Amino acid sequence: MADAPLFDTLTIIGPGLIGSSILRRARQTGPLARRLITADSAPAVLQRARELDLADEVTASLTEAAAKSDAVILCIPTGAIRPVAAAILPHMRPGSILSDVASVRSTLGPDISALLPEDVSYVPAHPMAGTEYSGPDAGFATLFENRWTLLVPPAGTPSEAITTMETFWQRCGARTRQITDQYHDQICAMVSHLPHLLAFTICDTADRLSADLRADVLEYAASGFRDFTRIAASDPTMWRDIFLTNRDVLLATFERFEKDAHLMVEAIRNGDSEAITERIRRGRRIRQGLIENKQA
Repeated sequence: MADAPLFDTLTIIGPGLIGSSILRRARQTGPLARRLITADSAPAVLQRARELDLADEVTASLTEAAAKSDAVILCIPTGAIRPVAAAILPHMRPGSILSDVASVRSTLGPDISALLPEDVSYVPAHPMAGTEYSGPDAGFATLFENRWTLLVPPAGTPSEAITTMETFWQRCGARTRQITDQYHDQICAMVSHLPHLLAFTICDTADRLSADLRADVLEYAASGFRDFTRIAASDPTMWRDIFLTNRDVLLATFERFEKDAHLMVEAIRNGDSEAITERIRRGRRIRQGLIENKQA
């Protein structure tokens, strides 16, 4: 017997890469929600969502969508989550769930918990999946398949709501784990935010080279540089918000990286082949670990 839908009506605010992937998954598999609504403030995004038939209802009214829903997931830039949550929470039904997919928690948990009406739960989650593309066309139903989704429910969240959202993400194909806000931000600073900072900076450096050298760098780019450019193609607004929101943790992580990079530079300067080789071997072990964990 097929699983019954988890929700009667699910609203996705922001049908970009993550949001449209959830909607496509729901369309493809069925057991997420009986009815789908997507909402956004951008007319062009709404028009494209209609053209792609991402939801049963496409609307510019975030509050009306929230009022009709058993669950609302905010798939919007980190800097927009607080004001949008504050706007829609007074309209949400008793017994409903608010979630978001922010990649920085910071103080979002306590801030939004303080706004919750009676009998509305807040269960944020961060799917550790994505590409450099954005917008309604970027999503695909298998984006979350066998990827981790980190649930970060605030203290005091009803266990039933946590279980429901954990089941939701598992039905999206994800592996799930619950962690704290602070630990989440430390992990993401290392595995996501620092790599993006480095990629943006390397590409910015390449862009500032002399015209002839810049042209040849782009012409003869090898796979290593191309990998950096793929990451650097990510959405500027989203990553600006992430860097500023997770500033303290990101800077501490960068300082750790800076020290390690300096040690590698010194090993190269001193011709210390043993130290160079050992650091390269460590990097290979990290890659091998990702492959064994099916995250490569």
